[in-house]
Amino acid sequence: MSFDTLGLSQELLNAIKEQGYTEPSVIQEKAIPLILEGHDVLASAQTGTGKTAGFTLPVLQILSKNPPLRKRPVRVLVLTPTRELAAQVYQNVKSYSQFIDIRSTVIFGGVNQKPQVSTLKNGVDILIATPGRLLDLHQQKHLRLDMVEILILDEADRMLDMGFLRDIKKILALLPQKRQNLLFSATFSKDIKTLAGSFLHHPKTVEATPQNTTVEKIIQKVYRVDKSRKSDLTIKLITDGNWQQVLIFSRTKHGANRLSEKLSKRGITSAAIHGNKSQSSRTRALDGFKQNKIRVLVATDIAARGLDIPLLPYVLNYELPNIPEDYVHRIGRTGRAGASGQAISLVSIDEMPYVRAIEKLLGETLPGEVIKDFEPTDKPAPSKGNPPKKFGQRKSGGNRNYNRKKGNNQNKSRRSSN
Repeated sequence: MSFDTLGLSQELLNAIKEQGYTEPSVIQEKAIPLILEGHDVLASAQTGTGKTAGFTLPVLQILSKNPPLRKRPVRVLVLTPTRELAAQVYQNVKSYSQFIDIRSTVIFGGVNQKPQVSTLKNGVDILIATPGRLLDLHQQKHLRLDMVEILILDEADRMLDMGFLRDIKKILALLPQKRQNLLFSATFSKDIKTLAGSFLHHPKTVEATPQNTTVEKIIQKVYRVDKSRKSDLTIKLITDGNWQQVLIFSRTKHGANRLSEKLSKRGITSAAIHGNKSQSSRTRALDGFKQNKIRVLVATDIAARGLDIPLLPYVLNYELPNIPEDYVHRIGRTGRAGASGQAISLVSIDEMPYVRAIEKLLGETLPGEVIKDFEPTDKPAPSKGNPPKKFGQRKSGGNRNYNRKKGNNQNKSRRSSN
């Protein structure tokens, strides 16, 4: 199938061609016709499946059919959980709308609001926003939402994870009752279905892949190592393997800063991104990483959510997440769009319960290895119950590819400033 068969205008087809795409992805093929027909849509799609274009293209088509209103009120509202994702969606909207008369802008916290307010006063058709900044500017009467025709919740599962449910409900109350609604989520968890049921009207369900499976395969490796030697092993892996682009996950902001500093002192260019970093420093770090000026990006889960880094070869879990679904989101940064990728996890003895939880979610045993000269010496704490199952039993044949499964997100407690 080609984009020509999806009912898109020639202007949009020209913009798609300029981006270098020739065939729609699965989510685009399924979602675009439904959105053009005016249906509410509940879509399951992970970052990296082309979901942003899946809703951007038909929305632009719908808007372009009618001439813009004189004062350009917000007609389309896109809500995203993080600043980085909001910026990426905005770039997509700009790229695909280059040949049509559509204005768009993005607003998020962490930066001066004056330029955002100035742009809003001039009028925009499409507004991409994080919930907090949107509510702030609405309360200050810098924007109106009473003319919104289409609402899009992007990565809705992560918005719930980060504690935005109350903000979402507040925003829904500000919108016209008659509108088209699109909800995109990596999972169809119980909470997502409850949220969808609260505002979607007879939605069409779209899944880019069968539920609880992933799009691509990633080679996963697990190295057992003492916690005190993780930084040394990280340096050895990057140096010996000549890794030129590595995304490393740390569980804490302080840990991300500390590891980044250690890597820099050993001659490995690196930067840390997390919620305490200013938006400008996060943007500089991400741009430097994409342009290969920075070799290693050390990130926390929230800061890395939605990062779109093409052809990223390596993800390293310096510390495993305590929520198994976050492991799936982390390793999903690599091996995208058919490219090969590796996900490496450094596991200390106290993280073994996290390994078991991840294995249960995946339905697979993660293959464990030990690097020479980094053999673990830490002993497990005495257990009153049954002994832990043996870790890292490998089948013959070396590294294995795993279809990563998506589970219902359970982390309800985190929230990021936006």
